[in-house]
Amino acid sequence: NWRAASPKEIESEIIEPIENVLQGLPGVQEMSAWANAGVAWINLDFGIETDMQQVLVDVISRMNRLPALPRDANPPIIMAGAGGNNTPALTYYFVQLLPDNPKELGDYASFVEDVISPAIEAVPGVSNVQVTDGFGGPVELQVKFDPYRAADLGIQLPQLANSIGRANDVSGGFVDVGRRQYTLRFAGRFEPDELEELVLDWRDGRPVRLGDVADVEIARGDSSAVVTQNGNPAVALRIDRANGANALETLNRIAAVVDELKAGPLAEKGLTMAQSFDAAVFIYRAINLVTSNLIIGVFLAIGVLWWFLRRLRATLIVAMSIPISLLATFIVLHLTGSTLNIISLAGLAFAVGMVLDAAIVVLENIIRHRERGQNEAQSAQNGTRQVRGALIASTATTVAIFLPVFLLKDIEGQLFGDLALTISIAVLISLLVAITVLPVAAKLWIRDHKLVEHNEQLWRRITRFIMARTATPAKCWRIIALLMITPIALAWLLLPELDYLPPVKRDAVDTFFVFPPGISTETKNREYIQVMDARMRPYMNGEKEPQLLNYYIMTWAGGGGMGARAKDLSQAKELERIIKEEITVDLPDLKAYVEQINLFSEYGGGRDINLHLQSRDNKALTQLSEQAMGWIQAALPTVMVRPEPALQLAEPELRLTPNDRNLGEVGWNRENLGQVVRAVGDGLYVGEHFDGDQRMNIILRANGWQNPEELGGLPVFTPSGITTPLSELVSIERTVGPTQLKRVDRRRTITLRIVPPEDMSLEHALSVLRSEVEPKIKAALPTDGNLLYGGSADSLRKAIFTMSQNFGMALVVLFLLMSALFGSPRDSLLVTLSMPLAMVGGVLALRLLNLVAFQPLDLLTMIGFVILLGLVVNNAILLAHQTRSAERAGMSRHDAVEQALQLRLRPIFMSTLTSVFGMLPLLLTPGAGSVIYRGLAAVIVGGMSVSTIFTLLLLPALLRLGASRQLVQSEEYAGAANRPLRSVA
Repeated sequence: NWRAASPKEIESEIIEPIENVLQGLPGVQEMSAWANAGVAWINLDFGIETDMQQVLVDVISRMNRLPALPRDANPPIIMAGAGGNNTPALTYYFVQLLPDNPKELGDYASFVEDVISPAIEAVPGVSNVQVTDGFGGPVELQVKFDPYRAADLGIQLPQLANSIGRANDVSGGFVDVGRRQYTLRFAGRFEPDELEELVLDWRDGRPVRLGDVADVEIARGDSSAVVTQNGNPAVALRIDRANGANALETLNRIAAVVDELKAGPLAEKGLTMAQSFDAAVFIYRAINLVTSNLIIGVFLAIGVLWWFLRRLRATLIVAMSIPISLLATFIVLHLTGSTLNIISLAGLAFAVGMVLDAAIVVLENIIRHRERGQNEAQSAQNGTRQVRGALIASTATTVAIFLPVFLLKDIEGQLFGDLALTISIAVLISLLVAITVLPVAAKLWIRDHKLVEHNEQLWRRITRFIMARTATPAKCWRIIALLMITPIALAWLLLPELDYLPPVKRDAVDTFFVFPPGISTETKNREYIQVMDARMRPYMNGEKEPQLLNYYIMTWAGGGGMGARAKDLSQAKELERIIKEEITVDLPDLKAYVEQINLFSEYGGGRDINLHLQSRDNKALTQLSEQAMGWIQAALPTVMVRPEPALQLAEPELRLTPNDRNLGEVGWNRENLGQVVRAVGDGLYVGEHFDGDQRMNIILRANGWQNPEELGGLPVFTPSGITTPLSELVSIERTVGPTQLKRVDRRRTITLRIVPPEDMSLEHALSVLRSEVEPKIKAALPTDGNLLYGGSADSLRKAIFTMSQNFGMALVVLFLLMSALFGSPRDSLLVTLSMPLAMVGGVLALRLLNLVAFQPLDLLTMIGFVILLGLVVNNAILLAHQTRSAERAGMSRHDAVEQALQLRLRPIFMSTLTSVFGMLPLLLTPGAGSVIYRGLAAVIVGGMSVSTIFTLLLLPALLRLGASRQLVQSEEYAGAANRPLRSVA
C-alpha cells in the first residue's frame, strides 16, 4: 500500500523495483502485477510440483534486496496460497448492527479490525482476512491547515511539514548518577492535544503556533468503498484459504469461532455476523449426491448378481466383496493421509461393480468344478487356482493403467490422484478377497453342487453364432477389418470438442461493476448502490421470486462487485437473468458483468480465455483492445468479454506541470513543490504517532477546495519572502489517466477475458479466435506488440499434450505388462487390439449424452478413456487365458475357443453388467457436482458396454486365425511320426 499514489507512481516506484528483484526466480510460470490507486498486487504463479514453502523463503530473501520504498509506503505483505485479484475467496462474512443498536456501524470499525479479524485469522487453514468497510481508511492524526492563513503568517508548507515530522522522542541511552543508573530519554513528541502548541516561527516577538494555521484531530482517512449486505451497511471480511488446507475443515473451524464471537464480544457490542457464500453447502450436497449414487449402485450391482445366480447364498458371497473392499479402501485412504472428497467418493462408486469381477469369476469356476463331481474342498481349491493367473493379470492391468495418472504433476494429477488411488486400492483388495475369503465362504456355505443356469441356452446360441461368424479365415479377416477400422474412424469423426475442467457452477451469482471514471464515493452510493438495494429488496423480502437467501454489494476505487444467493439454490440461473435484466439495467454508464463463477476457478479452471495484448504504446494498445473486443463479439456473439483493466483512459486528472524558472526565482525546487501539491491534495505524510496502543500516520492536508481555479489561486509563502498563487509556479491542465494498470511478465498488458457460454466448449471458442480474430489482432499490433493466451486456454493446451503423453504411456505399460503375464507378446497384442472398441463406445456414449446435456471432452472425461484401457482388456484376458489353457491341455484351437466362450460368457456378462449398473447412477442422476463425473461415467459405461459385445467377436476371430496353421503343423508332425527312421552311418 502507498496512500495517495496514482497507478503510474505505483507502477514506477513499487511494482517495477519489486519485479527487478523477483525476475529469474526458479519455477515462476507467470508474473502478473496490478497497479491501482494507492495499492499494488503482484502474483507469482508456480508449477504444481513446486515446494511453496521453499519458494516463500526464496521470495522473502529476494525482497530483502529491494531498494528503499517511498517513506510512506507500507512494507510488502507476502503470502503463499490463494487470495488476491485472480482467485475467489474461501468465504465472506459481514458484520452488521443488531436492530436495537442505536449507534453507527462506523463506530465499530476499529473493533472489527482489532478483535474480529485477528480471531478469524488465527483459525488453522486461514491465510488472510481482508477487512473492507465504507467508513474510511486507517485512523490518522490529521493536521488540517488553512493555506490562506498560513500564507498571511508567512509559513512555508515544506518547513511546516518538517517541523511536525521532526518532533520525535529521542533516547539518550543509560547514564550512571551516583549509585543509580538512569535511562536518559528526551520526550520530544507532541501529544495530539499538545501539537497545536508547536511553535512554527516568530513574528514581531510573538510565536506563530501550529494552532494558528491548522486544526489537529484523530480521524479515519477518506473512504473509497461502500459495503452493504441485504440492503444494510456492513463491514466485509474476506477470508482466504491457506495453501493445502482442507476447505470443509477450515469452514467448520471458522463457523465455530464465529459462533463464539457472536455469543461473546459481538453480542456485547450489539453486533452480529452473517456469512455470505458458503462453499460447504455445495460440497456437502455434492458429497451426499455421490454417496446416494454409490448406495444405489451397490443395490443395482447386487440385483444383477441375483438375476444371474438366483441363489441367495451365492449372491451374498459375491456381494460381500463390496463392503470388504470399500471399508478396506477407507482404511488405506486414512493411512495415506488422503481426504474423502467428491472425486474419491466417485472413485468408490465406479469401483462398486469392478470389485465384483474377480469374485464372480472365482465363484463361477468353483461351481463348475462342483458340477464335475469334485467335493467342496477340491472345487474351492482347483476352481480358484485355475483362474488365479487370469485374475492377477486383469487386476494388474487395471491397476497399472493408473501409473501414468499418478505421474501427472499439473492440476489433472491433483484432481485425479484420489480417483486413481481409490479405484486401485478397491480393485486390489477385491482380488485378495476373491482368492482368499471367497473360496472359504463357498466351501462352507454353498451346499448345492450345481447352480441352475437359466440362461444356458442363451450362452450356447451366442457361442454357436460367434463360432459360425469366425469359421473361416476369410470371415475372421472381415470381422477384424470391420471391428478395427470402423471404431477408429467413428471415434475420430464423432469425438466431442475439447474443454478444460467441468463447468461446476457455484450456487451464488457474482457481478463485477465498472463505474464511470472519476465518480465520487458519495455519488456511487447514492446513484448506484442505493438504487440496486431498492431493486433487490422485493426479492429479499419474498415479494418476488426467486426469494433471496442473502446478497452483498461492495465497491472500491474504480470498481465493485455483488454476490447473491437464492433460497432455492436451483434457481441460480433465473437469479442471474434477473440481475442482468432488472437489477443492473438503466444505471447511467454502468458496466455490469454477471456470471456464476466456476468452483474450479481457484485451480485455473474457470473456463475463461485470456488474450494478453502487450505494448509500450498505451494509446495504440487501448485502441487495439477496443477493436479486438468488437472482432470477438462479431465472431462469437454469445461470449462475455471483459477488459482488464478498463479501456477508457478517462479517470479525471488535474496535471500540475512545474514552471522551473519561477520556482528558481522564489527559491524552491521540484521536491519542495511536490510536498506542497501533496499537502493541498490528499495529504502529505510527515511522520508517525504512537499513542501507546497503535501507530498512526501524521497527515498534513489543506482544507478542501472546490475546483481547479480555486486550486490555482491557493496562496503559498515562498523562501524569497513573497506570497504567490500556486498557478504562478505550476500550469494546471485537465486531462485523463488510467484507473488501473496491469503488467504480465514485466510488460504493460491489457487482458481481454473471454468467458464462453455453458453450451460452448473451449476448443470451439479457441478455434474461432485463432482463425477469425487472431490474424486481425496480429495485423494491427504495434511494432513492439505481443499477443499471449492465458487462463484456461493455455491450461487446456498444456493438458492435452500431457494427457496424450500419458495415454501413450498407458498403452505401452499395458502391452509390456500383459506380455510378461502371458509370456507371449503375440497374445498381449491380440488383447490390446480390443481397445479401439472401447474408445468408440465411450465416444458414442458422450454423443448420446450431448443430446440431453452439454458434455464436452474435458480432462475428467479424458481420464475415463485411460481407465477404460485397464477395464476392457479384462474380458479379453479371460478369453485368451482360457483358450491357451485348453490348448496346453491338448485341445485344438477350434475346440479351445469354443470352450472358452461357453465357460466365460456368463462371468463376462455378469462382471460387465454389474460394473455398468454400479456406475449408472453417476451417469443418470442429476444434482450438485454430478457434472464433475458425468462425462467420466458415460465414457466408462459406453466403452465397457460396446467393447464387451464386440470383443466377443473380435478376439475369437483373432485367436482362430492361427487354427489352420496349427492344423497343418499337427498333420506334418503326425506324418513324420509314421515314417521309418533312417539309418545314420
